[in-house]
Amino acid sequence: MNLTTNFKLSEFRCKDGTDVPAELLPNVQKLANELQRLRDELGLPIKINSGYRTKSYNKKIGGASNSMHVQAKAADIVVTDITPTNLYKRIEKLIEEGKVNFKGVGVYDTFVHVDVRDRRSRWDERAK
Repeated sequence: MNLTTNFKLSEFRCKDGTDVPAELLPNVQKLANELQRLRDELGLPIKINSGYRTKSYNKKIGGASNSMHVQAKAADIVVTDITPTNLYKRIEKLIEEGKVNFKGVGVYDTFVHVDVRDRRSRWDERAK
């Protein structure tokens, strides 16, 4: 099932094989819409490393207990040829310009976390 021009629902499936529950489809649709806007602005494909997570899978991998992934509101993403640091900077600039509306953005050594929570949150988990 296509959520947007470039994103399929299957890309957001939990890594344990669980589909996004029907009651969370509005959340994943909102997330996919923002990711599509980001992809359109970057002009480059976005790979989703992690989308929806079941509570048990999230716990197994050491995810935050209040993770937006469990609500299907988050994705950990990579873009070929853009480092996570530079991707984070570009996302922040696009947010400032009103071109994308991610509320949560976190940068890690190998990916960027984006989400559509209700309030602004930023963090940096790169190795120092």
